[in-house]
Amino acid sequence: MSDMLSPAVPHAPTPEPASAPFPEADGLVWAIACRPGHKPEKLDAEGVARALAGDPPPVPDTWVWLHYDIVHTATRARMQAIPCLPEEARAALGNIDRGTRLEVEGDIVYGALPGFDDSMSEDDKNLSAWRFAVLPDLLITTRRQPVPALGLVYRYMQRGEPFTSPAEVVDRTLLEFADTVRRNIALLDDHLDRAEDLLLTLDQHTDFGRISGLIGRVRRRSTELRRVISPVDRMFRSEDLELPEWAEDDLRDRSQRQIHAALDDLLALQDRARSLQDELASGQAEETNRRLYTVSIVTTLMLPATFVTGFFGMNTGGMFLAEGRAGTIEAGCICFLFMVITWLLLKLMKLL
Repeated sequence: MSDMLSPAVPHAPTPEPASAPFPEADGLVWAIACRPGHKPEKLDAEGVARALAGDPPPVPDTWVWLHYDIVHTATRARMQAIPCLPEEARAALGNIDRGTRLEVEGDIVYGALPGFDDSMSEDDKNLSAWRFAVLPDLLITTRRQPVPALGLVYRYMQRGEPFTSPAEVVDRTLLEFADTVRRNIALLDDHLDRAEDLLLTLDQHTDFGRISGLIGRVRRRSTELRRVISPVDRMFRSEDLELPEWAEDDLRDRSQRQIHAALDDLLALQDRARSLQDELASGQAEETNRRLYTVSIVTTLMLPATFVTGFFGMNTGGMFLAEGRAGTIEAGCICFLFMVITWLLLKLMKLL
């Protein structure tokens, strides 16, 4: 499976970096030591053990990123034995639910944030979650399903893009998530454009079922995104959240703006979808009234003919026009005459 998303081909998954030095049961996808101005270096098993024990990196201004796949129960159990983290942070790393949270304990910031899976198309990406615990010189991330945004940030680092602190990785991953949300919003906006075009050309051939399907798809997907983004926005805007000074700029200021901007775009999309839904309901009501009007006119025009045929259908003696060969034609003419009279009366009363 892949945690990376290629910028050149956004829908093609890229293999994860090799993790040969580590046993597969550990679930360690990558372990790197990062220093501004230098390419990340892979850590060996001894370096990983020192980082998990809370020992500072031997080189100044260096920090460590450990990324785990917790799909196996054994790996989640291993998260519970990380010595440098408090119990709550260890539990958060091993959790497999999709809820979002952000907690602070001393200099440690931990929690779970939303992401997308590695589906092959933008409009069918499923929402998932990745968990993290971050210290000034250590970042531990876990996921149960591949999250392309994490792999994309890893590739940026491999290309030499500077990340001065582990908090910047969290911020950049949230930025990639917000960008993916905006791409989803753009696709949904295209669906609304098609629905609006059909509504503006409303006629008797308009496919209301297709329009309703387009708007329904937009409202369903936008609701899914809002349920994920709104809690994250509330977390960053909460006055009770007191982040450490070293993480304040990255995790509160920039991340809050990114998520809040994506939420604003999503709310605008939902407002537009509701407006089109109201317009669709109005169009459907207008079409229904038009059809009922047509049925009513036809019924009214046929009413005199129904009376005439009912009169001549009585089994009584001495029936008018019962004798002679032209009785049926004469009765038909009477029916037509009454229909014309009814039509003239409707025109006179301006009902037609």
